[in-house]
Amino acid sequence: MVMAARVVVVQILAVCLVSFFLFGTPVSSNGGVDIEPNKGIEEENEEGDRIKALPGQPKVTFDQFSGYVTVNQVAGRALFYWLTEALHKPLSKPLVIWLNGGPGCSSVAYGASEEIGPFRINKKASGLNLNKFSWNTVANLLFLETPAGVGFSYTNRSSDLFDTGDRRTAKDSLQFLIRWLDRFPRYKGREIYLTGESYAGHYVPQLAREIMLYNKQSKHPINLRGIMVGNAVTDNYYDNVGTVTYWWSHAMISDKTYKQLINTCDFRRQKESDECETLYSYAMDKEFGNIDQYNIYAPPCNNSDGSTITTTTTRQSTMRLPHRPHHHSSIKFRRQLSGYDPCTEKYAEIYYNRPDVQRALHANFTKIPYKWTACSEVLNRNWNDTEVSVLPIYKEMIAAGLRVWVFSGDVDSVVPVTATRFSLARLKLSTKIPWYPWYVKKQVGGWTEVYEGLTFATVRGAGHEVPLFKPRAALQLFTSFIEGKPLPK
Repeated sequence: MVMAARVVVVQILAVCLVSFFLFGTPVSSNGGVDIEPNKGIEEENEEGDRIKALPGQPKVTFDQFSGYVTVNQVAGRALFYWLTEALHKPLSKPLVIWLNGGPGCSSVAYGASEEIGPFRINKKASGLNLNKFSWNTVANLLFLETPAGVGFSYTNRSSDLFDTGDRRTAKDSLQFLIRWLDRFPRYKGREIYLTGESYAGHYVPQLAREIMLYNKQSKHPINLRGIMVGNAVTDNYYDNVGTVTYWWSHAMISDKTYKQLINTCDFRRQKESDECETLYSYAMDKEFGNIDQYNIYAPPCNNSDGSTITTTTTRQSTMRLPHRPHHHSSIKFRRQLSGYDPCTEKYAEIYYNRPDVQRALHANFTKIPYKWTACSEVLNRNWNDTEVSVLPIYKEMIAAGLRVWVFSGDVDSVVPVTATRFSLARLKLSTKIPWYPWYVKKQVGGWTEVYEGLTFATVRGAGHEVPLFKPRAALQLFTSFIEGKPLPK
Protein backbone atom coordinates (compact mmCIF):
# COMPACT_ATOMS: atom_id res chain seq x y z
CA MET A 1 0.00 0.00 0.00
CA VAL A 2 2.86 2.37 0.87
CA MET A 3 4.57 1.60 -2.45
CA ALA A 4 1.28 2.18 -4.31
CA ALA A 5 0.82 5.51 -2.58
CA ARG A 6 4.35 6.54 -3.54
CA VAL A 7 3.65 5.61 -7.16
CA VAL A 8 0.52 7.77 -7.14
CA VAL A 9 2.45 10.69 -5.67
CA VAL A 10 5.18 10.30 -8.29
CA GLN A 11 2.55 10.18 -11.03
CA ILE A 12 0.87 13.35 -9.75
CA LEU A 13 4.23 15.14 -9.56
CA ALA A 14 5.06 14.00 -13.08
CA VAL A 15 1.76 15.37 -14.43
CA CYS A 16 2.33 18.68 -12.65
CA LEU A 17 5.91 18.95 -13.96
CA VAL A 18 4.86 18.12 -17.52
CA SER A 19 2.05 20.67 -17.27
CA PHE A 20 4.43 23.27 -15.87
CA PHE A 21 7.15 22.84 -18.47
CA LEU A 22 4.76 22.52 -21.40
CA PHE A 23 2.28 25.23 -20.47
CA GLY A 24 3.79 27.29 -17.65
CA THR A 25 0.61 26.73 -15.62
CA PRO A 26 0.01 24.24 -12.81
CA VAL A 27 -2.96 21.91 -13.10
CA SER A 28 -5.57 22.45 -10.41
CA SER A 29 -7.26 19.77 -8.37
CA ASN A 30 -10.47 20.14 -10.36
CA GLY A 31 -8.79 19.36 -13.69
CA GLY A 32 -8.81 22.98 -14.82
CA VAL A 33 -6.27 25.68 -14.09
CA ASP A 34 -5.44 27.44 -10.88
CA ILE A 35 -7.00 30.84 -10.39
CA GLU A 36 -3.54 32.33 -9.71
CA PRO A 37 -1.53 31.60 -12.90
CA ASN A 38 2.19 31.01 -13.07
CA LYS A 39 4.19 34.21 -13.17
CA GLY A 40 7.00 34.85 -15.62
CA ILE A 41 6.24 32.58 -18.57
CA GLU A 42 3.40 34.71 -19.95
CA GLU A 43 5.27 37.96 -19.32
CA GLU A 44 7.99 36.97 -21.77
CA ASN A 45 5.44 36.88 -24.57
CA GLU A 46 4.48 40.57 -24.55
CA GLU A 47 7.09 41.63 -27.09
CA GLY A 48 6.21 38.63 -29.24
CA ASP A 49 2.66 39.97 -29.44
CA ARG A 50 3.71 43.37 -30.76
CA ILE A 51 2.12 44.33 -34.09
CA LYS A 52 4.69 46.01 -36.31
CA ALA A 53 2.10 47.13 -38.85
CA LEU A 54 -1.03 45.71 -40.40
CA PRO A 55 -1.26 45.40 -44.18
CA GLY A 56 -2.41 48.68 -45.67
CA GLN A 57 -2.21 50.45 -42.31
CA PRO A 58 -1.38 54.17 -42.17
CA LYS A 59 1.46 55.22 -39.88
CA VAL A 60 0.44 55.58 -36.23
CA THR A 61 2.15 56.75 -33.06
CA PHE A 62 0.50 54.28 -30.68
CA ASP A 63 1.58 50.73 -29.94
CA GLN A 64 -0.48 47.64 -30.79
CA PHE A 65 -0.34 44.06 -29.57
CA SER A 66 -2.35 40.96 -30.41
CA GLY A 67 -2.24 37.23 -29.83
CA TYR A 68 -3.60 34.38 -27.77
CA VAL A 69 -4.02 33.69 -24.08
CA THR A 70 -4.79 30.09 -23.10
CA VAL A 71 -7.67 29.99 -20.62
CA ASN A 72 -8.02 26.22 -20.24
CA GLN A 73 -5.08 23.89 -20.82
CA VAL A 74 -7.12 20.68 -20.61
CA ALA A 75 -9.57 21.66 -23.36
CA GLY A 76 -7.03 23.72 -25.27
CA ARG A 77 -9.18 26.86 -25.20
CA ALA A 78 -7.40 30.06 -26.17
CA LEU A 79 -8.88 33.54 -26.56
CA PHE A 80 -7.64 36.09 -29.09
CA TYR A 81 -7.14 39.74 -28.20
CA TRP A 82 -6.08 42.96 -29.90
CA LEU A 83 -4.74 45.83 -27.79
CA THR A 84 -4.53 49.34 -29.25
CA GLU A 85 -2.87 51.59 -26.73
CA ALA A 86 -3.87 55.18 -26.11
CA LEU A 87 -2.80 57.80 -28.61
CA HIS A 88 -1.18 59.98 -25.93
CA LYS A 89 0.42 59.05 -22.59
CA PRO A 90 -0.86 55.44 -22.49
CA LEU A 91 0.73 54.80 -19.09
CA SER A 92 -1.58 57.38 -17.54
CA LYS A 93 -4.75 56.10 -19.22
CA PRO A 94 -7.13 53.36 -18.04
CA LEU A 95 -7.61 49.98 -19.71
CA VAL A 96 -10.98 49.54 -21.40
CA ILE A 97 -12.07 46.04 -22.43
CA TRP A 98 -14.63 45.88 -25.25
CA LEU A 99 -16.90 42.88 -25.84
CA ASN A 100 -19.37 42.28 -28.65
CA GLY A 101 -22.41 40.08 -28.36
CA GLY A 102 -24.31 37.65 -30.54
CA PRO A 103 -23.69 35.41 -28.74
CA GLY A 104 -20.94 34.30 -31.05
CA CYS A 105 -19.78 37.58 -32.62
CA SER A 106 -16.36 39.13 -32.90
CA SER A 107 -15.12 42.25 -31.12
CA VAL A 108 -12.51 42.53 -33.87
CA ALA A 109 -15.20 42.58 -36.57
CA TYR A 110 -17.46 45.09 -34.87
CA GLY A 111 -15.93 47.01 -31.97
CA ALA A 112 -12.45 47.31 -33.45
CA SER A 113 -13.25 47.59 -37.15
CA GLU A 114 -16.45 49.61 -37.43
CA GLU A 115 -17.14 51.19 -34.05
CA ILE A 116 -14.57 52.38 -31.51
CA GLY A 117 -11.22 51.15 -32.88
CA PRO A 118 -8.56 53.32 -34.53
CA PHE A 119 -9.01 51.86 -38.04
CA ARG A 120 -11.68 51.40 -40.68
CA ILE A 121 -11.35 48.81 -43.46
CA ASN A 122 -11.66 50.29 -46.93
CA LYS A 123 -14.20 49.03 -49.47
CA LYS A 124 -11.69 46.87 -51.33
CA ALA A 125 -10.45 45.35 -48.05
CA SER A 126 -6.99 46.31 -49.30
CA GLY A 127 -6.10 48.55 -46.38
CA LEU A 128 -7.13 50.67 -43.43
CA ASN A 129 -8.15 54.26 -42.83
CA LEU A 130 -7.87 56.16 -39.56
CA ASN A 131 -10.93 56.75 -37.37
CA LYS A 132 -10.60 60.19 -35.82
CA PHE A 133 -13.29 59.34 -33.26
CA SER A 134 -11.51 56.26 -31.96
CA TRP A 135 -11.85 55.70 -28.24
CA ASN A 136 -8.09 55.19 -27.94
CA THR A 137 -7.88 58.98 -27.89
CA VAL A 138 -9.12 58.58 -24.30
CA ALA A 139 -8.06 55.09 -23.15
CA ASN A 140 -6.15 51.91 -23.94
CA LEU A 141 -8.52 49.57 -25.80
CA LEU A 142 -8.46 45.79 -25.43
CA PHE A 143 -10.74 43.94 -27.87
CA LEU A 144 -11.46 40.39 -26.73
CA GLU A 145 -12.97 37.67 -28.94
CA THR A 146 -14.93 35.53 -26.50
CA PRO A 147 -15.93 32.74 -26.03
CA ALA A 148 -13.68 30.19 -27.77
CA GLY A 149 -15.07 29.68 -31.27
CA VAL A 150 -15.61 33.40 -31.86
CA GLY A 151 -13.38 34.95 -34.51
CA PHE A 152 -9.80 33.77 -34.06
CA SER A 153 -10.41 32.33 -30.58
CA TYR A 154 -10.38 28.54 -30.63
CA THR A 155 -10.74 25.33 -28.68
CA ASN A 156 -9.14 21.94 -29.29
CA ARG A 157 -12.23 20.24 -27.85
CA SER A 158 -14.86 20.46 -30.57
CA SER A 159 -17.69 19.71 -28.14
CA ASP A 160 -17.04 23.15 -26.58
CA LEU A 161 -18.66 24.73 -29.61
CA PHE A 162 -21.92 22.94 -28.85
CA ASP A 163 -22.27 23.55 -25.11
CA THR A 164 -20.93 27.06 -24.52
CA GLY A 165 -23.01 29.56 -22.56
CA ASP A 166 -22.98 32.48 -20.17
CA ARG A 167 -21.21 30.72 -17.31
CA ARG A 168 -18.22 29.40 -19.25
CA THR A 169 -17.86 32.66 -21.16
CA ALA A 170 -17.60 34.64 -17.92
CA LYS A 171 -15.15 32.24 -16.28
CA ASP A 172 -12.93 31.96 -19.36
CA SER A 173 -12.93 35.74 -19.75
CA LEU A 174 -11.80 36.11 -16.15
CA GLN A 175 -8.98 33.61 -16.72
CA PHE A 176 -8.01 35.58 -19.83
CA LEU A 177 -7.80 38.84 -17.90
CA ILE A 178 -5.76 37.34 -15.04
CA ARG A 179 -3.24 35.84 -17.45
CA TRP A 180 -3.19 38.84 -19.77
CA LEU A 181 -2.30 41.12 -16.86
CA ASP A 182 0.61 38.78 -16.08
CA ARG A 183 1.76 39.15 -19.66
CA PHE A 184 1.37 42.96 -19.47
CA PRO A 185 2.41 43.75 -15.88
CA ARG A 186 2.43 47.50 -16.52
CA TYR A 187 -1.38 47.32 -16.57
CA LYS A 188 -1.60 45.73 -13.13
CA GLY A 189 -3.21 48.18 -10.74
CA ARG A 190 -4.44 50.31 -13.67
CA GLU A 191 -8.10 51.36 -13.64
CA ILE A 192 -10.10 48.86 -15.71
CA TYR A 193 -13.51 49.38 -17.28
CA LEU A 194 -15.65 46.80 -19.07
CA THR A 195 -17.69 47.94 -22.06
CA GLY A 196 -19.74 46.37 -24.82
CA GLU A 197 -23.11 46.15 -26.52
CA SER A 198 -25.99 43.84 -27.42
CA TYR A 199 -25.57 40.38 -25.84
CA ALA A 200 -22.51 41.81 -24.09
CA GLY A 201 -25.30 43.14 -21.86
CA HIS A 202 -24.81 39.67 -20.35
CA TYR A 203 -21.04 39.30 -20.83
CA VAL A 204 -20.06 42.59 -19.19
CA PRO A 205 -22.02 42.35 -15.91
CA GLN A 206 -21.24 38.63 -15.63
CA LEU A 207 -17.51 39.25 -16.04
CA ALA A 208 -17.76 42.09 -13.51
CA ARG A 209 -19.33 39.66 -11.05
CA GLU A 210 -16.55 37.11 -11.64
CA ILE A 211 -13.93 39.82 -11.04
CA MET A 212 -15.62 40.91 -7.81
CA LEU A 213 -15.66 37.30 -6.57
CA TYR A 214 -12.03 36.84 -7.60
CA ASN A 215 -10.97 40.01 -5.80
CA LYS A 216 -12.40 38.71 -2.52
CA GLN A 217 -9.95 35.78 -2.50
CA SER A 218 -6.96 37.15 -4.40
CA LYS A 219 -3.82 38.79 -3.07
CA HIS A 220 -3.64 40.70 -6.35
CA PRO A 221 -7.11 42.18 -6.95
CA ILE A 222 -8.08 43.53 -10.36
CA ASN A 223 -8.76 47.27 -10.23
CA LEU A 224 -12.22 47.16 -11.81
CA ARG A 225 -13.81 50.61 -11.60
CA GLY A 226 -16.92 50.43 -13.74
CA ILE A 227 -18.93 49.11 -16.68
CA MET A 228 -20.76 50.64 -19.63
CA VAL A 229 -23.10 48.77 -21.98
CA GLY A 230 -25.15 49.86 -24.98
CA ASN A 231 -28.43 48.51 -26.43
CA ALA A 232 -27.91 45.71 -23.97
CA VAL A 233 -29.83 42.47 -23.51
CA THR A 234 -30.81 42.73 -19.85
CA ASP A 235 -33.99 40.99 -18.71
CA ASN A 236 -36.06 38.40 -20.61
CA TYR A 237 -39.51 39.67 -19.79
CA TYR A 238 -38.99 43.41 -19.95
CA ASP A 239 -36.73 43.21 -23.01
CA ASN A 240 -39.47 41.29 -24.82
CA VAL A 241 -42.29 43.62 -23.83
CA GLY A 242 -40.16 46.66 -24.59
CA THR A 243 -39.20 45.36 -28.02
CA VAL A 244 -42.74 44.60 -29.14
CA THR A 245 -43.84 47.99 -27.80
CA TYR A 246 -41.10 49.70 -29.81
CA TRP A 247 -42.19 47.95 -33.00
CA TRP A 248 -45.76 49.11 -32.51
CA SER A 249 -44.91 52.67 -31.41
CA HIS A 250 -42.67 53.11 -34.46
CA ALA A 251 -45.34 51.82 -36.86
CA MET A 252 -43.36 48.72 -37.81
CA ILE A 253 -46.26 46.38 -37.04
CA SER A 254 -50.03 46.63 -37.15
CA ASP A 255 -52.34 47.09 -34.16
CA LYS A 256 -53.62 43.57 -34.78
CA THR A 257 -50.17 41.94 -34.69
CA TYR A 258 -49.18 43.95 -31.62
CA LYS A 259 -52.26 42.81 -29.71
CA GLN A 260 -51.73 39.21 -30.81
CA LEU A 261 -48.12 39.24 -29.64
CA ILE A 262 -49.04 40.75 -26.27
CA ASN A 263 -51.94 38.33 -25.74
CA THR A 264 -50.33 35.17 -27.15
CA CYS A 265 -46.68 35.22 -26.06
CA ASP A 266 -45.61 34.37 -22.55
CA PHE A 267 -42.53 36.58 -22.41
CA ARG A 268 -41.33 34.98 -19.19
CA ARG A 269 -40.84 31.56 -20.81
CA GLN A 270 -37.40 30.35 -21.87
CA LYS A 271 -38.85 29.04 -25.13
CA GLU A 272 -41.88 30.53 -26.79
CA SER A 273 -44.79 28.51 -28.17
CA ASP A 274 -44.95 27.74 -31.88
CA GLU A 275 -47.89 30.13 -32.17
CA CYS A 276 -45.83 32.97 -30.71
CA GLU A 277 -42.84 32.19 -32.93
CA THR A 278 -45.16 32.23 -35.95
CA LEU A 279 -46.36 35.70 -34.98
CA TYR A 280 -42.79 36.97 -34.68
CA SER A 281 -41.90 35.53 -38.06
CA TYR A 282 -45.03 37.05 -39.64
CA ALA A 283 -44.19 40.48 -38.22
CA MET A 284 -40.62 40.38 -39.52
CA ASP A 285 -41.37 38.78 -42.87
CA LYS A 286 -44.63 40.49 -43.82
CA GLU A 287 -44.91 43.73 -41.88
CA PHE A 288 -41.36 45.03 -41.34
CA GLY A 289 -40.49 45.10 -45.03
CA ASN A 290 -36.93 45.39 -46.35
CA ILE A 291 -35.44 47.44 -43.52
CA ASP A 292 -32.36 47.31 -41.38
CA GLN A 293 -33.68 46.21 -38.00
CA TYR A 294 -30.52 47.54 -36.33
CA ASN A 295 -31.30 51.04 -37.58
CA ILE A 296 -34.82 51.34 -38.87
CA TYR A 297 -34.07 54.51 -40.85
CA ALA A 298 -30.91 53.24 -42.61
CA PRO A 299 -30.61 51.41 -45.94
CA PRO A 300 -29.70 47.70 -45.84
CA CYS A 301 -26.70 46.24 -47.67
CA ASN A 302 -27.87 45.47 -51.22
CA ASN A 303 -26.47 43.72 -54.25
CA SER A 304 -25.67 45.78 -57.33
CA ASP A 305 -29.10 44.94 -58.77
CA GLY A 306 -30.79 46.39 -55.69
CA SER A 307 -31.70 43.08 -54.05
CA THR A 308 -30.80 42.57 -50.42
CA ILE A 309 -27.72 40.47 -49.72
CA THR A 310 -28.67 37.25 -47.96
CA THR A 311 -26.35 35.26 -45.76
CA THR A 312 -26.25 32.51 -43.18
CA THR A 313 -23.92 34.61 -41.06
CA THR A 314 -25.44 35.63 -37.75
CA ARG A 315 -24.97 39.31 -36.97
CA GLN A 316 -23.98 40.17 -33.42
CA SER A 317 -27.51 40.98 -32.32
CA THR A 318 -29.35 38.23 -34.16
CA MET A 319 -29.68 37.01 -30.62
CA ARG A 320 -32.48 39.53 -30.25
CA LEU A 321 -33.49 38.30 -26.84
CA PRO A 322 -31.64 35.99 -24.48
CA HIS A 323 -34.06 33.07 -24.65
CA ARG A 324 -34.28 33.01 -28.46
CA PRO A 325 -30.64 33.00 -29.61
CA HIS A 326 -31.43 31.87 -33.15
CA HIS A 327 -34.94 33.18 -33.58
CA HIS A 328 -34.15 34.87 -36.87
CA SER A 329 -32.88 31.58 -38.25
CA SER A 330 -36.48 30.39 -38.36
CA ILE A 331 -37.12 32.72 -41.28
CA LYS A 332 -35.11 33.70 -44.33
CA PHE A 333 -32.93 36.17 -42.48
CA ARG A 334 -31.72 39.11 -44.52
CA ARG A 335 -28.34 40.57 -43.84
CA GLN A 336 -29.15 43.55 -41.66
CA LEU A 337 -26.21 45.92 -41.60
CA SER A 338 -26.08 49.34 -40.04
CA GLY A 339 -24.03 52.41 -40.79
CA TYR A 340 -23.31 55.01 -43.39
CA ASP A 341 -21.80 52.13 -45.35
CA PRO A 342 -24.07 49.18 -44.58
CA CYS A 343 -21.65 46.59 -45.97
CA THR A 344 -18.75 46.97 -43.53
CA GLU A 345 -19.07 43.41 -42.21
CA LYS A 346 -18.36 42.14 -45.73
CA TYR A 347 -15.08 44.06 -45.86
CA ALA A 348 -14.02 42.65 -42.48
CA GLU A 349 -14.59 39.06 -43.58
CA ILE A 350 -12.35 39.60 -46.60
CA TYR A 351 -9.62 41.49 -44.73
CA TYR A 352 -9.27 39.19 -41.71
CA ASN A 353 -9.14 36.07 -43.88
CA ARG A 354 -6.07 37.40 -45.70
CA PRO A 355 -3.00 35.31 -44.74
CA ASP A 356 -0.79 38.42 -44.51
CA VAL A 357 -3.26 40.08 -42.11
CA GLN A 358 -3.41 36.97 -39.95
CA ARG A 359 0.40 36.81 -39.82
CA ALA A 360 0.60 40.45 -38.78
CA LEU A 361 -1.97 39.81 -36.03
CA HIS A 362 -0.23 36.60 -34.84
CA ALA A 363 -3.57 34.92 -35.47
CA ASN A 364 -4.64 31.49 -36.70
CA PHE A 365 -1.19 29.91 -36.36
CA THR A 366 -2.94 26.65 -35.41
CA LYS A 367 -4.79 26.71 -38.76
CA ILE A 368 -8.36 26.71 -37.49
CA PRO A 369 -10.41 24.40 -39.78
CA TYR A 370 -12.89 27.10 -40.80
CA LYS A 371 -12.79 30.63 -42.14
CA TRP A 372 -12.76 33.65 -39.86
CA THR A 373 -16.30 35.03 -39.72
CA ALA A 374 -17.78 38.04 -38.01
CA CYS A 375 -20.19 35.74 -36.15
CA SER A 376 -20.32 32.02 -35.43
CA GLU A 377 -23.62 30.45 -36.42
CA VAL A 378 -22.64 27.24 -34.57
CA LEU A 379 -22.16 29.02 -31.25
CA ASN A 380 -25.29 31.08 -31.67
CA ARG A 381 -27.47 28.05 -32.40
CA ASN A 382 -26.03 25.99 -29.56
CA TRP A 383 -25.90 28.51 -26.73
CA ASN A 384 -26.24 26.33 -23.66
CA ASP A 385 -27.19 28.63 -20.80
CA THR A 386 -28.36 32.20 -20.41
CA GLU A 387 -29.39 34.16 -17.36
CA VAL A 388 -33.04 35.17 -17.27
CA SER A 389 -32.03 38.60 -15.96
CA VAL A 390 -28.79 40.38 -15.14
CA LEU A 391 -30.59 43.00 -13.01
CA PRO A 392 -29.48 41.24 -9.79
CA ILE A 393 -25.87 41.76 -10.93
CA TYR A 394 -26.61 45.46 -11.46
CA LYS A 395 -27.61 45.66 -7.81
CA GLU A 396 -24.35 43.96 -6.80
CA MET A 397 -22.27 46.33 -8.92
CA ILE A 398 -24.04 49.40 -7.58
CA ALA A 399 -23.63 48.15 -4.00
CA ALA A 400 -19.91 47.61 -4.67
CA GLY A 401 -19.54 51.23 -5.82
CA LEU A 402 -18.76 50.50 -9.46
CA ARG A 403 -19.52 53.17 -12.02
CA VAL A 404 -22.46 51.85 -14.07
CA TRP A 405 -23.58 53.49 -17.32
CA VAL A 406 -26.18 52.19 -19.76
CA PHE A 407 -26.77 53.82 -23.15
CA SER A 408 -29.17 53.21 -25.99
CA GLY A 409 -29.26 54.21 -29.65
CA ASP A 410 -32.88 55.22 -30.16
CA VAL A 411 -33.47 53.89 -33.70
CA ASP A 412 -32.51 50.29 -32.95
CA SER A 413 -35.44 47.86 -33.06
CA VAL A 414 -33.43 44.78 -32.00
CA VAL A 415 -32.69 45.74 -28.39
CA PRO A 416 -34.53 49.06 -28.39
CA VAL A 417 -34.55 51.94 -25.96
CA THR A 418 -37.97 50.93 -24.61
CA ALA A 419 -36.64 47.50 -23.67
CA THR A 420 -33.75 49.06 -21.76
CA ARG A 421 -35.97 51.58 -19.98
CA PHE A 422 -38.51 48.92 -18.96
CA SER A 423 -35.68 46.74 -17.59
CA LEU A 424 -33.86 49.49 -15.69
CA ALA A 425 -37.13 50.69 -14.15
CA ARG A 426 -37.22 47.42 -12.19
CA LEU A 427 -34.18 48.57 -10.20
CA LYS A 428 -36.33 51.34 -8.66
CA LEU A 429 -33.37 53.71 -8.29
CA SER A 430 -33.73 57.21 -6.87
CA THR A 431 -33.20 60.05 -9.35
CA LYS A 432 -30.11 62.16 -8.72
CA ILE A 433 -30.22 64.43 -11.81
CA PRO A 434 -33.60 64.52 -13.64
CA TRP A 435 -34.00 63.84 -17.35
CA TYR A 436 -32.33 66.43 -19.61
CA PRO A 437 -30.97 66.75 -23.17
CA TRP A 438 -27.20 66.41 -23.50
CA TYR A 439 -25.20 68.14 -26.23
CA VAL A 440 -22.31 67.60 -28.58
CA LYS A 441 -21.16 70.40 -30.93
CA LYS A 442 -24.20 72.48 -29.85
CA GLN A 443 -26.57 69.76 -31.06
CA VAL A 444 -28.71 67.46 -28.93
CA GLY A 445 -26.76 64.24 -28.71
CA GLY A 446 -29.52 62.49 -26.80
CA TRP A 447 -31.17 62.51 -23.40
CA THR A 448 -29.97 61.33 -20.03
CA GLU A 449 -30.99 60.78 -16.43
CA VAL A 450 -28.61 60.17 -13.54
CA TYR A 451 -29.80 57.82 -10.81
CA GLU A 452 -28.22 56.88 -7.53
CA GLY A 453 -25.63 54.38 -8.72
CA LEU A 454 -26.41 54.37 -12.45
CA THR A 455 -26.44 56.75 -15.43
CA PHE A 456 -28.75 56.14 -18.38
CA ALA A 457 -28.32 57.93 -21.70
CA THR A 458 -29.87 57.77 -25.14
CA VAL A 459 -28.01 58.63 -28.33
CA ARG A 460 -30.27 60.44 -30.78
CA GLY A 461 -30.47 58.89 -34.23
CA ALA A 462 -28.09 56.02 -33.43
CA GLY A 463 -28.76 52.40 -34.27
CA HIS A 464 -27.73 49.23 -32.48
CA GLU A 465 -24.02 49.96 -32.96
CA VAL A 466 -24.03 53.47 -31.54
CA PRO A 467 -20.41 54.44 -32.36
CA LEU A 468 -20.90 53.39 -35.99
CA PHE A 469 -23.75 55.82 -36.61
CA LYS A 470 -22.89 58.60 -34.20
CA PRO A 471 -19.12 58.42 -33.67
CA ARG A 472 -18.70 61.96 -32.32
CA ALA A 473 -21.58 61.62 -29.86
CA ALA A 474 -20.35 58.16 -28.83
CA LEU A 475 -16.87 59.53 -28.09
CA GLN A 476 -18.40 62.30 -25.96
CA LEU A 477 -20.47 59.67 -24.13
CA PHE A 478 -17.37 57.55 -23.50
CA THR A 479 -15.27 60.50 -22.39
CA SER A 480 -17.89 61.56 -19.84
CA PHE A 481 -18.10 57.98 -18.59
CA ILE A 482 -14.33 57.67 -18.11
CA GLU A 483 -14.18 61.06 -16.38
CA GLY A 484 -17.13 60.15 -14.16
CA LYS A 485 -18.96 63.35 -15.12
CA PRO A 486 -22.57 63.87 -16.23
CA LEU A 487 -23.05 64.41 -19.95
CA PRO A 488 -22.72 68.09 -20.98
CA LYS A 489 -25.84 70.23 -20.90
